[in-house]
Amino acid sequence: MKQRYRVASPRQLARIAGVLYLVIFIVCPHGASTATPLNIAVTMVCDTGLAFIFYVLFRPVNRDVAMLALIFRLIFVAIVTLDSLDYFGVLDLFRGTHAAQLFDTVDRLSLVPFGVHCLLIGYLIYRSKFLPRFLGLLMAVAGLTYVNFAHPWLVHDTFPYILIPGVLGEGLLTLWLLVPGLNSERWARQAGRLGYA
Repeated sequence: MKQRYRVASPRQLARIAGVLYLVIFIVCPHGASTATPLNIAVTMVCDTGLAFIFYVLFRPVNRDVAMLALIFRLIFVAIVTLDSLDYFGVLDLFRGTHAAQLFDTVDRLSLVPFGVHCLLIGYLIYRSKFLPRFLGLLMAVAGLTYVNFAHPWLVHDTFPYILIPGVLGEGLLTLWLLVPGLNSERWARQAGRLGYA
């Protein structure tokens, strides 16, 4: 007889995701002036963990979109990691120029793939049966805001107000994952219909 092993329930995974998001809010550097190898490393580990947990949680909603969300968050992690390794002198990608301005520019541009990730997660939340739709809408708005970081002039003219939708969407999602969590029964029903439960 085939036996299945589960590491964590969907509700436990949602709680872990909430904890990882909270850690990111606490330790994530805000530009080169606050970046250290430790806070970058902790943030990137948490971001990677979130990418995979979100894939597992949202795969029952739409496997392809969940995979795209995973890929875009991992692209974000790769860009920030390479930027940080160059800034701290581990790599020499930009001809020995380990300047704070370059670090901040690449860091802001990394928010574009992160914004696509948030848009996709917003869509998945909205289509899910186990999280409230308003969180999906807030995450989609946050994603649209982050995608605008592709236009430095727009960011310059609206900073720091352009960050408000992201803080609101990601902050409320973090609190929801930590406190109410997701509806396990609805997740199981949605997953069961697609053979993931």
